[in-house]
Amino acid sequence: MKVRWSNLIAAACLGAGLAASAGGALAETVKIGWLSSLTGPLSSAAIAENQGVQLAVDEINKAGGILGRPIELLTRDTAGDPTKAVNFAQQLAFSDKVNVVIGPVNSGEGLATTPILARAGVPNIVIGALDELIDPAKYPRAFRAINTNRQWISTANNYAIGTLKRTKVAIIADTSGYGTSSARTATQLLEQAGIKPVYSALVDPNKTDLSDEMAKAKAAGADVVMPWSAATGLLGRLLNARGDMGWNVPVVGHPALMAAQIRKLLNKPEYWDNAFAAGYQSTTYGPDGKLPARTQELVDKVRGKLGTGEIDVLFWWIALGYDTVKLIEHAARTAGSLDPAAMQKALENTKGFAGVYATYTFSPTEHNGFPDANMAVNAASTFKDGSFKAAPR
Repeated sequence: MKVRWSNLIAAACLGAGLAASAGGALAETVKIGWLSSLTGPLSSAAIAENQGVQLAVDEINKAGGILGRPIELLTRDTAGDPTKAVNFAQQLAFSDKVNVVIGPVNSGEGLATTPILARAGVPNIVIGALDELIDPAKYPRAFRAINTNRQWISTANNYAIGTLKRTKVAIIADTSGYGTSSARTATQLLEQAGIKPVYSALVDPNKTDLSDEMAKAKAAGADVVMPWSAATGLLGRLLNARGDMGWNVPVVGHPALMAAQIRKLLNKPEYWDNAFAAGYQSTTYGPDGKLPARTQELVDKVRGKLGTGEIDVLFWWIALGYDTVKLIEHAARTAGSLDPAAMQKALENTKGFAGVYATYTFSPTEHNGFPDANMAVNAASTFKDGSFKAAPR
């Protein structure tokens, strides 16, 4: 038996329904807005993150809430649509008058909603990776829990260049805002290291066959392919094109390369070999085969809620969702208040807050809390319970 997406979707929808009905029943609550894409093409991360969010809310409420007040979670399904995200952000900030907002899940939505929440003065726990989402001057109450996109790209670049000693890079990204921005950043960082990509391509994420792009990368002399896309279908097709043409070039890039969905898309299981991606220390098995203690504790809690067997989602998304609520609890308790300015100050003075996904540190001038030391590179084909072995060094 596996902890499957069907279980996660059902639990997510149930949680959303309970949250929606909670408004009339609770008088004095801590209102947390949760902008999540529980449905639509970008739902995979959100559904997993929602499990962590719900688990943390349940734990805190069972322990007496925050400052003696239960959490009321107002979940809004954006379906990955920036227009819906904007409408829900306005609703949460101005009609529901939430104390804090988590999300949106996707950077494209975050680009649209972060300015709205900043104008409303609502604290925002950001879980989109694009660098532009964090600016202490423009968005003084926005704090990022996830790593930045630059950290993903730098980690992958360093592995491809420094560890694998590859110098002829092919960059393949999708045509979304995220993909085009990532391709540009990846190229810039490579050129700063003295490497000019031998091939670059932007591909529609729905393109059914990447044989042409991979053949062109090979003809250009590429000795490593670096894809930047969160679209697991596209990444699966890229790996299939590589495998079907018998070209065992290393693939190094976005964490979505390691998603369990890709395993189901591959023409042959071995096509997942020699694929590596930026990941996290928190979800990397040590030499003893064990996960960090905080991660294992959360794995056991999640398994207990969703059934025994393998967890077949990327576990770091669950850990990230869990940590966002714990950061809110930390800020409110440190401040002794739900006042937005007091919570901002509490977060800006947070040093070494031990979450599951990461250990967070913020300052008045640095609202990115995820440290470089928590990054890792993983071997995609070592997927086990949503975590991975470290890539070879």
